[in-house]
Amino acid sequence: MSEEAPISEPISSGAIRLDADALNAFMAEAFPQSEPGSRGHVVSAAPGHVRARLDPTDKALRPGGLISGPTQMGFADMAAYALVLAHIGPVAMAVTSALNYQFLRPCRPGPLFADAHLLRLGKRLAVMDIRIWTDDADKPVGQANVTYAIP
Repeated sequence: MSEEAPISEPISSGAIRLDADALNAFMAEAFPQSEPGSRGHVVSAAPGHVRARLDPTDKALRPGGLISGPTQMGFADMAAYALVLAHIGPVAMAVTSALNYQFLRPCRPGPLFADAHLLRLGKRLAVMDIRIWTDDADKPVGQANVTYAIP
């Protein structure tokens, strides 16, 4: 993996440093042990927002045929990581410092989407709201508050 360059310009929630293609390429390089598609991928990136998609396999199902909680939380965390990186650049060691997840509705099998919104971007912490949904963005199946520590 490439070495991280120090951030020379101030970070800003009003501009992104990595687009969706660059984020997906970075994730593939940073997590070579992941099976393709297992972590999801970034669909779009814009200032303050990232949308991601995950196509879960049968391995992601829990008894009752629903998408498991760990799958949903991992996907929320991936979307949060992508959102942070979109704004600060390829800094692999930005890490989750807090993740609180609320299960809102049964998560039926099928494509999952995550809308990650930046609430605050500081020098050392980023705070985000992530909504996970399946068929209708207005009816999320889960919601996460995620905080990332920035090195």
